[in-house]
Amino acid sequence: MSKEQISKLNKLSELIIGSAIEVHKNLGPGLLESAYEAALFYELSTNNEISVQQQVPVNITYKGQRLDVGYRLDLLVNDQIIIELKAVEKISDIHLAQTLTYLKLSNKHLGLIINFNVRLLKDGIKRVLHNI
Repeated sequence: MSKEQISKLNKLSELIIGSAIEVHKNLGPGLLESAYEAALFYELSTNNEISVQQQVPVNITYKGQRLDVGYRLDLLVNDQIIIELKAVEKISDIHLAQTLTYLKLSNKHLGLIINFNVRLLKDGIKRVLHNI
């Protein structure tokens, strides 16, 4: 991945985080993940620089056989950044492992775990990198 591509990913992630902060300022902590997903999808979809998809299927292949097991990305921005949303006490190792697996399976390089169940959203954001 080139420095220019990394720079574009970083700028895009800044836009995403800014949108997440806007959602958190308006809704605060304490809601279900689905509420934050709907609000962040709306917030991102109003930005002309961003293309966002919601509940994107993740394909798993086992011994050449495609398995439909129902895994879905919460949000996918510009077909580049996976956003995994949480409304939990804290981000744990299993959340990091889940996001890294989604990155590997979908051949993406950057994931953002955003936990809205925090007082300050900056404390609930984790960047997950794969093959950069």
